[in-house]
Amino acid sequence: MPVARVAVTPEAATLLRRLRSTYGRLMFHQSGGCCDGSAPMCYLAGEFRTGRADVHLADLEIGGMPEPVPFWMSAAQFEHWRHTHLTVDVVPGRGSGFSLEAPEGVRFLIRSRLLSDAELAELDGR
Repeated sequence: MPVARVAVTPEAATLLRRLRSTYGRLMFHQSGGCCDGSAPMCYLAGEFRTGRADVHLADLEIGGMPEPVPFWMSAAQFEHWRHTHLTVDVVPGRGSGFSLEAPEGVRFLIRSRLLSDAELAELDGR
């Protein structure tokens, strides 16, 4: 099985399916800002404009969704996180008002672990 940089918990997948049915196609972006800026933000696909200052980390395949959910991170933030595996999770509480889950009374967050040397080599194509 290929190494993935980003995964989602079952709870996050359930919320993403609900958000997809309510709003339409989704995307994530995680910036390097403080406070809520360091949390993954869920937007309508294309609502957050990405560019050269962003890195596309994954297209998250969520069972029951017709298309993957792209996951982007600011390039500056990626420099700090490039050695980690990220797992999108959801917890009770209010996050940013800009992220689609905010009215749900929950927020997305990232859980991380260091990637092994073998995983990094595979991701880097070595």
